[in-house]
Amino acid sequence: MTTSLTRSDITSPTGLFIGGSWREGNSRKKFDVVDPATGDVIAEVSDGDVTDAEAAMAAADGAQASWAATSPRERSVILRRAFELIIERTDELAAIITAEMGKPLADARGEVAYGAEFFRWFSEEAVRISGDHTLTGDGKNRIIVTRAPVGPCILVTPWNFPLAMGTRKIGPALAAGCTVVFKPAEQTPLTALALAGILVEAGVPDGVVNVVPTTDAAGVVGSWMASGVARKISFTGSTAVGKILLAQAAPTVMRTSMELGGNAPFIVAEGADVDRAVDGAMVAKMRNMGEACTAANRFFVQRSLAAEFADKLGARMGAMKVGSGSADGVEVGPLIDQDGRAKVQHLVDDALGRGARAVVGGKEDPGPGYFYPPTVLDSVDSASELMSTEIFGPVAAVVPYDTEDEVIALANDTEWGLVGYVYTQDIDRALRMGERLEVGMVGLNTGLVSNPAAPFGGVKQSGLGREGGKVGIDEFLEYKYFAIPRS
Repeated sequence: MTTSLTRSDITSPTGLFIGGSWREGNSRKKFDVVDPATGDVIAEVSDGDVTDAEAAMAAADGAQASWAATSPRERSVILRRAFELIIERTDELAAIITAEMGKPLADARGEVAYGAEFFRWFSEEAVRISGDHTLTGDGKNRIIVTRAPVGPCILVTPWNFPLAMGTRKIGPALAAGCTVVFKPAEQTPLTALALAGILVEAGVPDGVVNVVPTTDAAGVVGSWMASGVARKISFTGSTAVGKILLAQAAPTVMRTSMELGGNAPFIVAEGADVDRAVDGAMVAKMRNMGEACTAANRFFVQRSLAAEFADKLGARMGAMKVGSGSADGVEVGPLIDQDGRAKVQHLVDDALGRGARAVVGGKEDPGPGYFYPPTVLDSVDSASELMSTEIFGPVAAVVPYDTEDEVIALANDTEWGLVGYVYTQDIDRALRMGERLEVGMVGLNTGLVSNPAAPFGGVKQSGLGREGGKVGIDEFLEYKYFAIPRS
């Protein structure tokens, strides 16, 4: 039995959400949302334009003062209620995610739980925004430090985690007292629109959250960036687009949070438990079909373990069931679109042409949908394109190494620095290698680092700022200091 959605099954809104109202776009145009497992159109969504973007920003601006003045407890209660509603509607939301993004239903349910947790976490942080009270060094003045919301925020999310990427940004923004304009990915707008409906039901006032799906991302987001009203942008996506947004933020000195690309190394050190490392590799590589910025791309395995690791990983990945995410027992759904699949095949072909061996997979599946089989390549040449490109697919490239210094140099030889993984039974080696990796997050003997309680983010060209954890709300708050003479 499956729960695949068809056009007639879609009950979530398909319009724009601006100022507390659902509406058609100014142009009256719509765009198709496609199921990547079949290529079928499952919905038509209103296509926002610059006029709609301006209306959304005006609504956010108009609601900012009253939302900032709302008590922390009230903001907390609203976010907690939204968390509970998301959990209640897990099956409904998971079905939408699977239909428009492709991931298996089990993974989609996992995303719903993960995404909901950001609302619960930041509902608790809303009432813990603190300041400071002290004296100047000479004792003549009191210093009172308070925190204030930065103001209207631009939120731009990718398609790979359509619920969680939204809640990870909306949660801290609302908790801090900021209003938002939100542009979800063109491929996955239905989840974002369903989320907007839940926020309304939870009690979010008109104008606090505004959602504008669009096929003109540059026009809509560019309008917001140039408005002079927005004081913050939080973007998750490619490094190339992030650089464009950083340039657009400069004229108004807008605050930015950028969660950009990754090229994660997965290191299996001498003496590691190979079976445990393979278990971790399955999580680090195959979560979301490899379509994650945290996905392990480059598997550096100590030479004496490389063949065993590649064979065992190949056996595990080759046994995974590929198919429509709504079908029973499926573990690997389709990639998001044909461009994504073509990119993966190109990277694999390049590696094979340079002498790599396909332990399993290596050729795209024929037929409808954008499927690509789980693939393990070993003896990968370091000059292969997939060693310097974010793969975003179910492909693991295994490279043997000899010394610790060698593998650290290989792992750090990239413009990105989001996450790295180290498997070893030597605690000194684990901490030493983790400290030497140029990344913002390290998974030591684990293939999963994402958690709402942890500060998610990277270094180098993987971005700026952190999402989640105790510091996640700081991205949406300013410091204000009062100097008061002592009488």
